[in-house]
Amino acid sequence: MTDNFANRAADWDQPSKIEMTDIFVSAMLKKITPKKHWKALEIGAGTGLVGLQIVPKVKTVVFEDTSEAMLSVLKEKLTSNKNVEIVHGEITDYTEQDIDFVFSCMAFHHIPDIDSTLKHLYHISNSGATIVIGDIRTEDGSFHHFEPIPHQGFDTDELSGKFTNAGFKVLSAETYHVLKRERLPGVIGEYEQFMLIAEKK
Repeated sequence: MTDNFANRAADWDQPSKIEMTDIFVSAMLKKITPKKHWKALEIGAGTGLVGLQIVPKVKTVVFEDTSEAMLSVLKEKLTSNKNVEIVHGEITDYTEQDIDFVFSCMAFHHIPDIDSTLKHLYHISNSGATIVIGDIRTEDGSFHHFEPIPHQGFDTDELSGKFTNAGFKVLSAETYHVLKRERLPGVIGEYEQFMLIAEKK
């Protein structure tokens, strides 16, 4: 498995990344109240900027990421492993059927097969489980400076349809922030970030 973030992990926690994830967590917690008995799963956990904020609110957080380097940074931050699990690999490598809460911030556009991923999430989640996905709406490829990635953002109607086809009920899919970043040298672009919330029927 190629670690595409190996050279960036050590310097990942820049102010802009921290601000972006804090905005996501704030928006998510306005919609969702985590329960102390929940087992949560973060897809594309990276260095834990989102998930570490959720750890005190639930029973367990499973941090999943394909980058060993990013997870190494996360491990350095952990003060205790008592309510934390770490999965180095694809989300399909987690096979326990015990998840109450799934969340992901700006990682879904890196997943090649969304349909298979959602089918797997349905399989591993408990009845009534809550799913929260934060990502960007369809863009021209400039968000990643035209580097090849699986998805140049998402059409939320299309993504909602995929969730429905996988067996979930979509509760909302709304813009929660507009991210500004350099799309070309000296040119600032605006990228709408949406939050899709679904539940397992």
